[in-house]
Amino acid sequence: MKIDVLLGLQWGDEGKGKIVDVLAPQYPVVARFQGGPNAGHSLQFGDQKFILHTIPSGIFHNGVVNVIGNGVVIDPLILAQEVKALEQMKVPVTERLYIAKKAHLILPTHRIIDAATEAAKGAEKIGSTLKGIGPAYMDKTGRNGLRVGDILLPSFLDKYQKLRKKHVEFLRQFDFSYSIEEHEEQWLKEIENLKQYNIVDGEFFINGYIESSKKVLAEGAQGALLDIDFGSYPFVTSSTTTCAGACTGLGVPPSKIGKVYGIFKAYCTRVGSGPFPTELHDETGEEIRQLGREFGATTGRPRRTGWLDLVALKYSIMINGVSELIMMKADVLDTFDQIKVAVAYKIGKTEHKQFPYEIQTEQIEPVFKEFKGWKRNLSSIVNEDELPFELMNYVRFIEKETGVPVTVISLGPDRAQTIMRQR
Repeated sequence: MKIDVLLGLQWGDEGKGKIVDVLAPQYPVVARFQGGPNAGHSLQFGDQKFILHTIPSGIFHNGVVNVIGNGVVIDPLILAQEVKALEQMKVPVTERLYIAKKAHLILPTHRIIDAATEAAKGAEKIGSTLKGIGPAYMDKTGRNGLRVGDILLPSFLDKYQKLRKKHVEFLRQFDFSYSIEEHEEQWLKEIENLKQYNIVDGEFFINGYIESSKKVLAEGAQGALLDIDFGSYPFVTSSTTTCAGACTGLGVPPSKIGKVYGIFKAYCTRVGSGPFPTELHDETGEEIRQLGREFGATTGRPRRTGWLDLVALKYSIMINGVSELIMMKADVLDTFDQIKVAVAYKIGKTEHKQFPYEIQTEQIEPVFKEFKGWKRNLSSIVNEDELPFELMNYVRFIEKETGVPVTVISLGPDRAQTIMRQR
């Protein structure tokens, strides 16, 4: 049995949580493979909306094992808040949740370092969520980090104090006031509470399911264009958000990767700083923002909006080996007379269809192709043959340009507002 991977192809916020929830009944195991509580996977069931930050999006389904993989960084305080909210909805979290021993911990001092370093950048801020994710990954790669498995060791508090001291020394270089004690006592209590969960050797756990012919869905966070290696550096996240991250973040070999589901919005959004070639700074951009409710699930910040960027999308498809595309939020474009798609970048006098090394917005002029809008409310459509011709013309153009089929079209936030296309 292979492990299927689901990930975002843009700058995050593509709607991964909803689709994992839709697909979860097909998979006995759903596993998050990277990122931290800077993720915000939104799910909606009727009038109820829930945002998951750390826990995999299969948690609402009975019989589904949910794994936080070793590639994830965990803040015990945020995890506890998330668990409490789920338990209020009668979700048996402790029964369904498994945590890899090799997942790293976010300390209170990681959050302080995040805030201090971001403040020091001034106008060059990258738009960090200030959750401590970057500093936690820095400690991981610097071989200083604390892992979930460490909390089971008698030496854990000594290890914690040693790293805390190192962080305090590091913070001396900043003119930044802070209080570690403000969150430390509760953080240590939640460390003890972590022990109630199923703490496992994640790589053996996941591979055991694969070897016993059980289907596994690997859930990514953020998006491919925020990847530490292949994203719009330095305006990126601190982890590997591409398909390769599923291997390193769960401990599975590349030969075990099966389907790769690539999720994209029918337009583009971005939170925080960084280049965005198709960004709209006009009334159209604001209309998309309001219709799509484009505000960060984790930060609440207004998202920047723009037309679909096929240059960037094809790049993401290439580096991830995407086998199926999933289009989200087609319904947001219901009222537009014309819809645009960037098919190339004009840099100077030359048109480029290849995603460039430096993607500085002021140097790039998008080359757009226009499509006639469908001017119809899509939210109540339940069958593929009811979809308007103009929408399907748009979809088929994307399929032709990318060479990858669009197998799912989302027409609203609820799991029922999803068209599974017949291929």
